[in-house]
Amino acid sequence: MSTTPDSISPALERALGKFPGILRRVCWRYRFSGSDADELLQEVRIRLWRAHGELAGAGEHIENIPASYLHRTALSAAIDLLRRRRARRTDQTVSIEDEDQVDEVSGPDRDLAESELAKQVEQAIDTIQLSRRPVVRMHLMGHSREEIARVMGWTPDKTRNLLYRGLAELRERLQAEGVKWNSQT
Repeated sequence: MSTTPDSISPALERALGKFPGILRRVCWRYRFSGSDADELLQEVRIRLWRAHGELAGAGEHIENIPASYLHRTALSAAIDLLRRRRARRTDQTVSIEDEDQVDEVSGPDRDLAESELAKQVEQAIDTIQLSRRPVVRMHLMGHSREEIARVMGWTPDKTRNLLYRGLAELRERLQAEGVKWNSQT
């Protein structure tokens, strides 16, 4: 049976639609927004489309991919995207005349700000209640509440409770440090 990109497109979208939070969390983790998030989503679609042939050969359907596979694919795509951009930045040179046209939010200053923010978040996580730390870390890594409950051996109610309280505590710590919290994402 021959499959075309058009024939697997609905199946691919259904597979992605099963786990909408995973891609959103990967975008948050790597601070992707707008066109960066679109590029990541496109790269994930391409990788899943390529994997479709292997899945079909093994008798599997793309709609049945586990959340962990989608998460690993999204993380790998995000890291590759960052590496390609970093390589392109090092290949580009800017003349003194063009210096005023360089995007001020890219480059080493942005990398430094992002790494400092990541350090602040990690330090803030280390200050929240010990029982809430693992659930918050796993949530920020892209795991669903159901996955966290299964891995930790907790009930869904306990997981939800610890997650919400842990995120609230994390938000308070970050706001106390002057980190602005965007409630729309």
